[in-house]
Amino acid sequence: MDQSPQISEITKPQFLTIILSAITGAIHFYLAPQIGLNSLGVSFAVAGLGFTALIISIIFNYRLKLAYLLAIPFTLGQIVIWYYMNRPSLEFLIRGEPFLDALDKLAQILLILTVSYLYLKEEK
Repeated sequence: MDQSPQISEITKPQFLTIILSAITGAIHFYLAPQIGLNSLGVSFAVAGLGFTALIISIIFNYRLKLAYLLAIPFTLGQIVIWYYMNRPSLEFLIRGEPFLDALDKLAQILLILTVSYLYLKEEK
């Protein structure tokens, strides 16, 4: 009997979660080598892996409830750490430089909402 993981049917909220995870994961993987081989660069790569793990969990329907539950504080932590490290001000936002920052944080906020919805749906 074949015991290999099977790809599951993906719902629209799960598809949105995959897209949002891919956006924020890709940004982290893009920035990691630019930051360099130091603790911050490695932490960006690890964050990218975390978002990739969520995608894989959804695709293979593997421990979804746990994946959703872990994704919420993981993603919230990304936002809190970013804020603490950048202390964005109005001037920071007006300069127009933080396009990737804004895209990443928007994707993460929407990701928290979609994952929360999916977690609550799994509870029923």
